[in-house]
Amino acid sequence: MKSSQLLIPTLRDDPGEAETVSHRLMLRAGLIRKVAAGIYTYLPLGLRVIRKIEQIIREEMNRAGAQELLMPIASPAELWQETARWDYYGKELLRFKDRHERDFCLGPTHEEVITDLFRREVRSYRQLPLNFYQIQTKFRDEIRPRFGLMRGREFIMKDAYSFDIDETGAKITYQKMYDAYTRIFTRCGLTFRAVEADTGLIGGDISHEFMVLADTGEATVAYSDQGSYAANLERAEVLPSTEVDMTALRPLTPIATPQRRTVEDVTTFLQIPPRQLVKTLLYRAGTETVAVLIRGDHEANEVKLARLLKVTDVVLADAETVQHVTGAPPGFAGPVGLQQVRILADHAIKGMKNVVIGANTSDTHYQNANLDRDFTVEQFADLRNAQAGDPSPRGPGMLTLAKGIEVGQVFLLGTKYSHKMNAAVLDDQGKERFALMGCYGIGIGRTAAAAIEQHHDEKGIIWPFPIAPFHVHLLTVSQSAKTTEAAARLYTDLMDADFEVLWDDRADRAGVKFNDADLIGAPFQIVIGDKGLADGIVEFKIRRSGIKSRIAPDDLVAHLGKLSTEADPSAA
Repeated sequence: MKSSQLLIPTLRDDPGEAETVSHRLMLRAGLIRKVAAGIYTYLPLGLRVIRKIEQIIREEMNRAGAQELLMPIASPAELWQETARWDYYGKELLRFKDRHERDFCLGPTHEEVITDLFRREVRSYRQLPLNFYQIQTKFRDEIRPRFGLMRGREFIMKDAYSFDIDETGAKITYQKMYDAYTRIFTRCGLTFRAVEADTGLIGGDISHEFMVLADTGEATVAYSDQGSYAANLERAEVLPSTEVDMTALRPLTPIATPQRRTVEDVTTFLQIPPRQLVKTLLYRAGTETVAVLIRGDHEANEVKLARLLKVTDVVLADAETVQHVTGAPPGFAGPVGLQQVRILADHAIKGMKNVVIGANTSDTHYQNANLDRDFTVEQFADLRNAQAGDPSPRGPGMLTLAKGIEVGQVFLLGTKYSHKMNAAVLDDQGKERFALMGCYGIGIGRTAAAAIEQHHDEKGIIWPFPIAPFHVHLLTVSQSAKTTEAAARLYTDLMDADFEVLWDDRADRAGVKFNDADLIGAPFQIVIGDKGLADGIVEFKIRRSGIKSRIAPDDLVAHLGKLSTEADPSAA
């Protein structure tokens, strides 16, 4: 393809709206353009990347035994009401009425639609296992769409749904899809980890997220520095502490802490380490308010708390609730004398002695508070975020934290949807059994964006070979007949060897072409000019390393063949 025939509206300066590397470079390289908040047009270069990711996904889904179909983006409210997600999903579900005043929504996911198809068409266990997938547009009405394709409202997704007769079969299918995802992201040239994850709005009992590791990631991954354990921060387990404080108990003593509300303020004022303070956090969990005790240098994990309380989510209590429950403004809550709410505590609190806590009185804390003597806890649980240096909860090693970008997730759903929607088949005994389901999603635009977050430099994108919009960027730095003829010959030779070539044939200055080539990020660049041709060579550059070499045009196809095999994990 020639640049003169392709829409590639590159930008010299960073767009003011872009917050992340991928968003900035996708706009600057002419891959996408914004239509509305969280809604983008994919321009020719961007769409080429999307289609390549889709092709890798199709090949691996088919290899894993899944069947491709295509479901509608709009679905009737009746299906969502069967699973109670019409209300439960909240405002992210974009609802509308058709001309007959019937309620519909734009699908953010398709569990209801596929389960309805299954219950209408499948009758016997002999037809199982089944696994269906689609690549299609989704819509989630995010309250704050941001980061370009990372968190949009409209996005392209591969979603798959499996049906098995029993748990054994469901776990086999889940593993097949887990393995397929591993192959997909490896083939895309990404460095990633599969981590244990919370199931969130989708539901189910077992889930793994596939995280592309990048310093700019919005999620945190905890993984063992020696073993295989890995989980996102929401899910990462923390073992109960084995530390035993042998310090003698000291008398409970109130102390004035005027205007000291935060852990940092109080510990600095009292000249103690944060680990010697216990913060009392009040949460609203459904209709209940609970108090949660967390060590001062730890962070509460609200997902774990919600799971413990068996509610969909928890939120910090507002100032009015804190005042009502404790008799003091926020910043001075403590467990001593707290009567109106249940008190829960993280495991780390159990071994602590002589701690500082809020006194439920304005501008006052207690020193030397002790569990059982001064306050009691109804239940201890793992309620904090893992930290670097914590022991791995399974296997050897200590936990390390890294940033990651979620590009895919697999769920073992069980009968959550099949039971509610009566999706049953007859087993080998002639009895009806609800199908066990799994669902498996990949954000295709997010995968492209994550690749940029992981593969870029100060000049622009550095695409992994398998998903690059073009393999080779051919640049002519002269408009002479000799250069044009040599470029046309090389262009044809490379295309005949199955390389995808972008030929920058524009009559622009060489510097403009070089900058655009680095910005667009094809893995290899070839520069042809009169001076080099006079010496019988062209300049060859590897975008990732920046290494340049002088090569005879007739040797380029063989040279590129060797490099491309090394660059493409699926080429061998």
